[in-house]
Amino acid sequence: MIIREVPAEHFGVAGISKAEEHAQAKLPRRRQKGIRMSDNPEIGKSIDAQGVKTNYHDMGEGHPVILIHGSGPGVTAWANWRLNLPVLAESMRAIAPDMLGFGYTERPADGIYNLERWRKHLMDLADALDLDQFDIIGNSFGGALALSMAANHPDRVRRIVLMGAAGLEFELTDALDKVWGYEPSVEAMREMLDIFAYDNSLVSNELAEMRYRASIQPGFQEAFSAMFPAPRQQHISALSTPEDEIAKITSPAMMLHGREDRVLPMSTSLRLFELLETAEVHLFGKCGHWTQIEHKDRFNSLVSEFLTRA
Repeated sequence: MIIREVPAEHFGVAGISKAEEHAQAKLPRRRQKGIRMSDNPEIGKSIDAQGVKTNYHDMGEGHPVILIHGSGPGVTAWANWRLNLPVLAESMRAIAPDMLGFGYTERPADGIYNLERWRKHLMDLADALDLDQFDIIGNSFGGALALSMAANHPDRVRRIVLMGAAGLEFELTDALDKVWGYEPSVEAMREMLDIFAYDNSLVSNELAEMRYRASIQPGFQEAFSAMFPAPRQQHISALSTPEDEIAKITSPAMMLHGREDRVLPMSTSLRLFELLETAEVHLFGKCGHWTQIEHKDRFNSLVSEFLTRA
């Protein structure tokens, strides 16, 4: 989902501003093993990750960072990270995939989704891209995956950034229950956007209509409804890494969290700060679940400095 920060008339078909379209057009194209071009900016390059046709975006040069999106209805990597990728790409190689079952990446025929399978998909993607070591930025669901990767593959993960991250046990919030229980309609999508944003003036009816249409692309809702069926507390547990394993992670970590986040409690980031050996935490007032959109400039600055730090 995308929260717009300029009036609707300045946006193209996928919620990207005309200025951003111009900026993206000037970015150099990286080497690539396969391309899928489209008028839809949410569709980037395509690569085979051990049999999974994976949609991903790849910008910049230098040490690689993989950005993992959240688990909202109709989510794609581009929708989640479009305001961050071009900035991060100025100082590193920024890679943002649609994870298994999300967006324009292939969906497994058996419809089975779990943390182990998402972790394998991410490792297969890293191998397909010849990434020996990389950083991870994880939003919400993506934060849970980042933690699991750092715990299970410490030789491959250098640093982690966790934004409004899952990955610990916590009591299911009403907001997360609504997000995972989404049933497609424009009204339900508008409610989702209002849940994610602190400042609801950033959300328009046109945006809700656009993201609703994205959520009903062929296969999107079928996969989404299969991931987090009720009772949903079980999925919080399934995405969690045991605290004793988290405490063994030596990768430097940064946590970012909105104080007004209704989806993931701020206490999760504070607990991670207690558990992780080398960690720092940044809390944002007047901020909901998506720091990277509502406070994009500060987010981009903090993350760029952390990931390029000597």
